[in-house]
Amino acid sequence: MIVGIAMASAPALVPAQVSLTTVVDLAQRNSSAVKLAEADVQKAQAVVAQTVDVYLPNMVFGSGLPAFPAIGFTGVPPSIVNASMQSLVFSFPQKQYIEAARSSLKAASLNLKDAREQVAFDASTAYIELDTVTGELEATHQQEDFANRLVKIEQDRAEAGVDSLSDMLQAQLTAAQLKLKRLHMETRAATLAKQLAALTGLPSSTITPDHASIPEIPAVKADEGKSTTAGIESAQMIARAKQKTAKGDELDKLFPKVSFTAQYDRDTKLLNNADNYYAQQLKSDNLSSGFAIQLPLFDFGQRAKAKESAADALRATVEAEQAQRQSEIQIAELTGSLRELDTMAEIASLKQKIADEDLQAVLAQLELGNGSGSGPGSTPQLSPTAEQLARIDERQKFEDSLDAGFDLARARLSLLRALGHMEDWLHELHAK
Repeated sequence: MIVGIAMASAPALVPAQVSLTTVVDLAQRNSSAVKLAEADVQKAQAVVAQTVDVYLPNMVFGSGLPAFPAIGFTGVPPSIVNASMQSLVFSFPQKQYIEAARSSLKAASLNLKDAREQVAFDASTAYIELDTVTGELEATHQQEDFANRLVKIEQDRAEAGVDSLSDMLQAQLTAAQLKLKRLHMETRAATLAKQLAALTGLPSSTITPDHASIPEIPAVKADEGKSTTAGIESAQMIARAKQKTAKGDELDKLFPKVSFTAQYDRDTKLLNNADNYYAQQLKSDNLSSGFAIQLPLFDFGQRAKAKESAADALRATVEAEQAQRQSEIQIAELTGSLRELDTMAEIASLKQKIADEDLQAVLAQLELGNGSGSGPGSTPQLSPTAEQLARIDERQKFEDSLDAGFDLARARLSLLRALGHMEDWLHELHAK
């Protein structure tokens, strides 16, 4: 019974944590950009079907029953039911239009992939930063405790006449600065939680990062593997679709089109006896069929459309090339920044280790004494304030190390995104 009560009360005592995998999945499902990209894919699929289905016969049924007796000769016998069928038989431009539609579909699919990767990047970056800020906030709380002890020690020493009033004021200033720092971090953590809540649809109060769910971000180099993203490939496919459309419009003004048509009418003499106007009696069932050939000769509108399509294709090609160049510049900048951030993270880690060693030395001297005696030229015995200052400094170096680690992780993730390896990161994330 005791074990059952403990298990039932555990969720109330331990705050629930949300893994990075859950955050990324929910963000991709909840993203408006992803939903819009999915709609574009569906539209592109419909366009492909539309361009291919022109070769399939389409049939339309109707009726032309008269409402009142006809007056005079109309030339169109009323029909109980009529049906017409039409399909494209031969067209050089249509092949180009089909290839353009398929390229547009591929571009939409790549754009959907790029949108999902961008959402995963935004969610991962915010999650890792929230995890970093959470660790720094815990260290800042510890610093505040050390600062409050420092203020108490300085107050006692000032009252005893050992230290001056300025030492006590300096301790109070340190405590106030740490309080401001803690408030700033709490605001930053709340903002990141709100950002993740907007991405995932979860309440911000339920988003607590799980550090163990964050896999190590690999250090990818720019010369390894491909250096393109789904967004750039989508732009290239859009340019290809525009080029195919322009080629189709160019062929449309040069080559004929052949279509098959068929027409059936079931005529009636109700309220309109068409036999009065013809030499022979009309049949009730009438069927006609044939091939329609369209040969362009002087279609200036189509020529203008071909020029418009060529201009669109040129613009799309230039935009794709520009996106590729911008990506190469971004990769070069990230590669240079990564070398610096890697060194900065190493320096911050070394400083944190040095601060920890200094703290251990201070604690040893306070416990055992400095061992140099009390004569002239000997090192004075450390005061209790030295311990608190050393602890505050060690926690500060720890926070600096966390900051440097996050900057390095964000830069590595950005390089993964720029090199087109974001999908590999997502696979590793789900595997973890």
